[in-house]
Amino acid sequence: MPSFFKNQKSKNKLQPQADQTNNEQTVSSLKNLLSENLTLIKEKTGNSSDIVIRHFKIGVNNSLAAAIVYIEGIVDNQAIQDYLLQSLMKDNQKNDLNDQNALELISEDIVTMGNVSFADNWNDLLSSLMSGDSLLIVDGINRVLSVSTQGGEKRAIAESTTQMVVRGPKGAFTESIGTNLAMVRRIIKTPDLWLESMKIGRVTKTDVTLMYIHGIANDKVVKEIRKRLKNIDIDSILESGYVEQLIEDQMVTPFPTIYNTERPDVVAGNLLEGRIAIFVDGTPFVLIAPALFIQFFQSAEDYYARFDIATSIRLLRVFMFMISLIAPATYVAVTTFHQEMVPTTLIVALAAQRESVPFPAFVEAFFMEVTFEILREAGIRLPKAIGSAVSIVGALVIGQAAVQAGIVSPAMVIIVSITAIASFATPSFDMAISARLIRFLFILGAATFGFYGIILILLMGVGHLCSLRSFGVPYMTPLAPFIPVSNEDTLLRLPWWTMRRRPKLISDNKVRQSKHQKPEPPSSRGMINQEMEEDDQNET
Repeated sequence: MPSFFKNQKSKNKLQPQADQTNNEQTVSSLKNLLSENLTLIKEKTGNSSDIVIRHFKIGVNNSLAAAIVYIEGIVDNQAIQDYLLQSLMKDNQKNDLNDQNALELISEDIVTMGNVSFADNWNDLLSSLMSGDSLLIVDGINRVLSVSTQGGEKRAIAESTTQMVVRGPKGAFTESIGTNLAMVRRIIKTPDLWLESMKIGRVTKTDVTLMYIHGIANDKVVKEIRKRLKNIDIDSILESGYVEQLIEDQMVTPFPTIYNTERPDVVAGNLLEGRIAIFVDGTPFVLIAPALFIQFFQSAEDYYARFDIATSIRLLRVFMFMISLIAPATYVAVTTFHQEMVPTTLIVALAAQRESVPFPAFVEAFFMEVTFEILREAGIRLPKAIGSAVSIVGALVIGQAAVQAGIVSPAMVIIVSITAIASFATPSFDMAISARLIRFLFILGAATFGFYGIILILLMGVGHLCSLRSFGVPYMTPLAPFIPVSNEDTLLRLPWWTMRRRPKLISDNKVRQSKHQKPEPPSSRGMINQEMEEDDQNET
């Protein structure tokens, strides 16, 4: 064996011991001397330029040396100045401080910040420092006082860009987990709204919060989600998509099994139905579980409009989803195998258009679909000012040029355009992407077996959907298994006064509202009699 590989092997053997030694040093307790603690902080942070250390004196005759350590950019500088430094350096009570009671008196009588805690080991100290807290270190004390001063620049609350509505709240989540939690708290004002926070990621230590309503959420589902989150062992969590892929039930499926949204009212509505929300710091998208297939066709606006309007629009969305799946495949099947199913005049017109096309219908449909996917992806990645213009002009120019060149028929351009427009009608972007992928399977099945191939792929898809689970809940609930009492809000959206119960298998608390909620305005005869009686009393 070459000496290089021997040395590399010996290094690998020694690596766990070195890591264990570093971990022991990291967990070890703090030093008594202020200078030693500050030196170790500089070493562990690589002497980074954004580490700010502010020295000052406290105690009788300014006999105690102290320092405040924080990271510039992720703290509230104004809060440090007004409520921390000013209190410590100008408060008269500091004359009673000594190296025995300094931290206790400061935390109880001097510091006016709301959240303070003590840290006596390096893990807690560095974790607090990297989270945006300010550390108060006093000479002669082997503990530090951690003061919550998290702040820095944050994006303001703006309108949702992925789930827009005509009627309803306009505010959307931001990248700050504290702001997102507060937005839901403003909607659901109950002490039963419980939160569980944890840090995930060995390097990033990302804040992840589990939110549910105690007494409504299913305890078994809460326990399962908590278990899966705690089992995550990864170096970084940069977005909620990381968490989604690490905790989902089944990864070999094109369909999303965890719902995501950036609207606080959608999160609140799902919490009230018994679902659990997962907030991840650094992203405006919140995960909701368990998720059902029909949930991806529901919009927040469905619950703010009348039930008849909402039902018709929801049925339209499902119909458009089916069009986006099978429209090109149906064209391929008709022109290739089943010409007798089309009226003679139409099939003659289609045949005349395809006379100059040198490719079979399958190649034509596949080429046009791939071309449109390229244009759509290019339009998304281009700058916002020119992205839409380039995608529209590109589609028009390429489509017209392809027709004139005889590469594709005009009917195929119409079919692909209708399919693209139909795919935009799906409220959930994840479900729309799934339809874009499955569409190619339907085209392949139609080119092979015609309508029989389409039906075969459709049956396989339904069977696959029925086999999926989202945290133990069947994905097609309440359609399969069919639960009549839970079909009040699926393909149809019945009036609010009829939806007395929460969805089965989702919530432990079944009753949503009491009986006799149906609006019953007074009769016109009763109103007239009441007005006449009031007039008689006034005259008397």
